[in-house]
Amino acid sequence: MKPLPQWLEPMAASLSRERVVGGGWRFERKHDGIRLLAYRANDRVRLYSRNRIAQNIPAVADAIRRLPGSQLILDGEITGTAPHTYHVFDLPWRDGRPLTEWPLSDRIAELEKLTLRPPLARVPAETVADPWAHACAHGWEGVVAKQLDSPYEHRRSRRWLKLKCERAQEFVVGGFTEPRGSRVGFGALLIGYFEGDELRFAGKIGTGFDSRMLRGLRAQLDGLLVAEPPFIGATGLPRSAVRWVRPRVVVQAAFLEWTGHGKLRHPRMLGLRDEKDAHDVVRESGPRHPT
Repeated sequence: MKPLPQWLEPMAASLSRERVVGGGWRFERKHDGIRLLAYRANDRVRLYSRNRIAQNIPAVADAIRRLPGSQLILDGEITGTAPHTYHVFDLPWRDGRPLTEWPLSDRIAELEKLTLRPPLARVPAETVADPWAHACAHGWEGVVAKQLDSPYEHRRSRRWLKLKCERAQEFVVGGFTEPRGSRVGFGALLIGYFEGDELRFAGKIGTGFDSRMLRGLRAQLDGLLVAEPPFIGATGLPRSAVRWVRPRVVVQAAFLEWTGHGKLRHPRMLGLRDEKDAHDVVRESGPRHPT
């Protein structure tokens, strides 16, 4: 029997906007939690985040200690705060055997031999026809698509794809950065939303444009130039190669989520909203939709 390793670098999924089709894939719910690796050697249980930071969750450790066998490495996500739930989706090691070279389908079969009781839970396969639409309609963070023949790679891999549900809403343009290199028109739009009469900065959009839109929108924004930024109490604004405009132009943007600092994560341009009055644009908490 091989000794239990102190650490196995966890396999990570690559963020993707691809729409995976065809057979050979397993789809799982992406929980909005924290990655958790569990190491058990006899009665000793160690819990780590993906960055190898020790975690103290006694109820989870006790449940893992009660599982059969002498050695385990479990991989999953922890959600909740007292009580927690440990959503287990992989089994890279069991009883002196590394399973990392096994295909995912065989590792899942081995994991299914374990009876997981709360606060442990197995992550099931999502078998609906359209996992993305199902996930977003139910307010999930997204889904993870995994190739059934994939080994457990100790790196970020394209054999696991993380497909998050995006949000979408209108934003008001308050400025832009000058283009660099071969870019035409502008580099990125600086966007926000209104709280009463105050324009709040929400971040910048630099993707989702074609050359025609870049040139046309730049011409429109050049007619709205002002000397000072229209954003109130903004942090994170660029300080060089930036132009400010009167907040009149409304755009539609998709993004993954709001950060804790009130900025958009991974926004991209969807189009212009010429019919929308800028002062009607507020921060929304609408439903997610598939990427």
